Amino acid sequence: MTEAEFLERLCALPLHPGAHGLRDDAATVAGLVVTSDTLVEGVHFLPDDPPGDVAWKLVATNLSDLAAKGALVEGVMLNYPLTDLAWDALFLDGLATVLAAYDARLIGGDTVSLPVGAPRVLTVTAFGRDAAAPVRGGARAGDALWVTGTIGDAGAGLAIAQGAAGPAALLARYRRPMPRLAEGRALARHVHAMMDVSDGLLIDAARMAMASGLAVTVALDAVPLSMDYAAWSGDRMAAVTAGDDYELLFAAPAGWTPPVPATRIGGFAAGAGLALSDGGARVALPARLGWQHG
Repeated sequence: MTEAEFLERLCALPLHPGAHGLRDDAATVAGLVVTSDTLVEGVHFLPDDPPGDVAWKLVATNLSDLAAKGALVEGVMLNYPLTDLAWDALFLDGLATVLAAYDARLIGGDTVSLPVGAPRVLTVTAFGRDAAAPVRGGARAGDALWVTGTIGDAGAGLAIAQGAAGPAALLARYRRPMPRLAEGRALARHVHAMMDVSDGLLIDAARMAMASGLAVTVALDAVPLSMDYAAWSGDRMAAVTAGDDYELLFAAPAGWTPPVPATRIGGFAAGAGLALSDGGARVALPARLGWQHG
């Protein structure tokens, strides 16, 4: 069963009104924004990634979903498999660092054990408050598509973590993403739709368009690249199909200027589907738009 098929089956179950039809990365419950992400060893992080970095990434990916709702961080819950004493201790050190960095408080959670040699499965649930909570499906025909920061750095960082030569700054973008909480707060009450870029710019733009019932065009040549990435590769197609950027992707009226640094990379129109252009000319979509389970 693919991820899409599984989600379709879930949507047939009784859903809480705040679940937004399971079409969003966060739910709204009793005035709080709630989101949950799981990292699996060998899928979302490498077995030899430093435990402290894994802890940072686990929390940061959840806080990125809160950022996309313009929320303030209320706290997090942790589900953790006890494995190796030394690894666990280093993970806790990293957890303390990331919680302090974002003023996030631990609420509770659960500890479990795993069979010897089983990959680690780590889950955090994050709670946010005072959110404007724009949904991913709120884009309107004529809206511009914008993204914060730069794209492709984390994909390059993964290659570096796997042994490729490259700068430490790109490796850090993979191992220690920075959730755009301040930017999300500034944007949330003004934009029509917003989500974070977790699985890849193209696939996430397509998801925003689908949820909004619209077509979207992304201008490949407009996608912002960091100086480090441009020097390392500069391959924009690789950048827009890589994941783990955790930048904010948002739809806003065409004549509006964002209050935070961001780049206009496309727009929405009536219709359906994703189109890609380069230098104003239509180009073929790649075979893989980004990361998908199943």
